[in-house]
Amino acid sequence: MMGRIYSLIAVAVAGVMLSSCREEVTPPAPRISLDSESGIYTTKTGRAVTVSPVYENVEHAVYSWTLENGEELSSAPALEFVSDEKGRFYIRLTVSTDGGRDEAEIRIDVLDLDPPTITLPGAEEGFVILQGSSLELKPTVASSLDVSYRWSVDGQAVSGEPVYTFTGDRTGDYRLRLETANEDGNDAVEFTVSVKSAEEVDFSWSFGQTEYNMSHGRRILLRIQDVRNAFDAVYTWYADGQQVQQGERTDYVFSGSAEGVYTVRVEMRNSYLTATKELKVNVCPSEGTYYRPASAGGLPSCSEVFEFLPAPGQFVNEYYTANTMEEACEYARSRMSQTQYVSLGGFGGYVVVGFDHSVDNDGDYNLAITGNAFDGSSEPGIVWVMQDENGDGLPNDTWYELKGSEYGKAETDQDYAVTYYRPEAPGMPVTWTDNRGNTGTVDYLGSFHRQDYYYPAWVEEDSYTLRGTCLKARNYDASGNGTYWVNPAYDWGYADNFSSTDRLTDDDNYNAAPADNHFRIGDAVTFDGKPANLGYIDFVKVQVGVNAKSGWLGEVSTEVFDVKDFNLLK
Repeated sequence: MMGRIYSLIAVAVAGVMLSSCREEVTPPAPRISLDSESGIYTTKTGRAVTVSPVYENVEHAVYSWTLENGEELSSAPALEFVSDEKGRFYIRLTVSTDGGRDEAEIRIDVLDLDPPTITLPGAEEGFVILQGSSLELKPTVASSLDVSYRWSVDGQAVSGEPVYTFTGDRTGDYRLRLETANEDGNDAVEFTVSVKSAEEVDFSWSFGQTEYNMSHGRRILLRIQDVRNAFDAVYTWYADGQQVQQGERTDYVFSGSAEGVYTVRVEMRNSYLTATKELKVNVCPSEGTYYRPASAGGLPSCSEVFEFLPAPGQFVNEYYTANTMEEACEYARSRMSQTQYVSLGGFGGYVVVGFDHSVDNDGDYNLAITGNAFDGSSEPGIVWVMQDENGDGLPNDTWYELKGSEYGKAETDQDYAVTYYRPEAPGMPVTWTDNRGNTGTVDYLGSFHRQDYYYPAWVEEDSYTLRGTCLKARNYDASGNGTYWVNPAYDWGYADNFSSTDRLTDDDNYNAAPADNHFRIGDAVTFDGKPANLGYIDFVKVQVGVNAKSGWLGEVSTEVFDVKDFNLLK
C-alpha cells in the first residue's frame, strides 16, 4: 500500500512539473505591417477608403480601431473609413493576443470633392441677340482635374469644346445646355438664347442715380448709362414739364436758375418701344453755405469712412468679417486709423472718407493720400472730391475728378464700367464683363490667399457694377517667364503711384513703407473737363484706376493707408 502511495505522489509531482513547463511557453507577440509605408491614406468626402494591414502571430487576436478622441470605429482586421466632412483624422490600431499586443497609428486625409463647377455670367437671365449675330459662350469651369464638355441646342449635341459660339440665323427661342464632367462629379447649366429681329429685341437702360444735389450756380450732367438695343431711339428731356432737349443724345446738362427741387423726365422712343424715367434734382444754396472751418484741434487724417466697396481681390475678406456696408466701413476706418492698408481690389473698387472739417483749396497741395508704391510697383488710384452741397453731412452730392497726367488722353476711358459676378463655389476666380464687350477673371491665388471668396461678403447681389475712369495699363513681365512683373509709374495725379512729382521726396521706398502722394483741389474738373473752381471739399473718394493683373502677383490693386488734410501738415 505504501508503495502505491509513493507512486501516486511521484505521478502527481511529474504532472505538476510538466504543467509548469507548458506555462513557460509564451506564444509570439502579434506584428502589424501597414499597407502604406507612410501610414497616410487619402480619400475624398463621401468616399470610402479601406486600410488592410498585414498581420503576423494573430491567432485568437482582438482588433481595435479608435479615433484620437477615443471613439471606436471597428473591431475587424481591415478598416473601411468614410467621412462626409473634410479634415485630417488620426486613428490608432491595436492588436491583442495571448502573446502580447502591437499598435500602429495611421492618418486619413479627407479632401473636398473637386467637381467641375460652371460659372456663365448672364445664363440665369438668358441671352437675347439680333438675328444674324453670333454669341460666344466662354464659361469659367473650376476644376483641377481633366474636364469633358458637352454643348447641346434643343437636345442635339453640337460641341465638345470648352468654348461654343452660337449663331442666330433664324428667329426664335433656343434651349442651350452645357454639361461638364470629371472623376469627382458633374455640373450642368441650361439657358435660353432668344434670336429676335430688330423690331423684337428688348431695350434696356440704367441710371447711376435718380436724385442729384448741386450748389446754385453750377451745372451737372444727367446721363443714361448702358443703353442696350435702342436702335433708332430719340430721347426727349423735360424739366418741370417743359421740353428742354430732343435728339440722339443720352445725356443732358442741367443748370438750375434758382434754388429748389426740380423734376427732370427723359423719354426714349423708337419704332417699337417707349420708355420714361423721372429724376429729381435739388438745387442747393451757393458754395460756402455749409463750409466747416477747422478747429484748433482739427484732425489732419480723415475721421470717417462712409463707403468701402472694393472690387473682388486677393485681400478681400482676408482676416476680417464684414456682412454689411457698416461693418465694412468700420473695418476700413479702424485699419486707416492705425495707418494700415485697405486694399481696394480690382478696377473700380473704392473707399469714401470724410473729415471733421472742410479742406481748403489754397492753390497748392491740399491732400495727402498714403499708399505703398515703390519704383516698379505703382497701382494707381483715381482721386475724386466732393463738397457737402446740401449740408446733410453725407457724400451724396456731386463728385469731381482730380485731373491727373493721363486725363483726357485717347487711351484713357472716362466712362468705364465692370460688372463682377459672384463665384458658384469657394476657391473659384471671379468672372467679370465690361461695357466694352470684354470679359475676364480676377484670379484665385490659393498659394497666398486662401479665404473662400474674393467677392465682398457684404454685397448681397450676385453681381455688382463699378464705374469710373480707367487708365491704360502699363504693367509687364520683365522676366519673360512670368516671375518678375513691373508696374511702372504714371507721371502725377494718382494715389499709390511712384510719381517723381507729387510724392515730394526722392526716397526710393524699396521696403514698400507707407508713403504719400499729394493732390491739389484746384485740379478738380467738371464732367466736361473744365475747372470746377472749388473753394474747399468735404469728402474724398479713392478708386482703382486700372483693370489689369500681373501673373502670380494678382490684380493691380490700389492700397490706401490714410487720407489727410495736407494744409494742416505743411
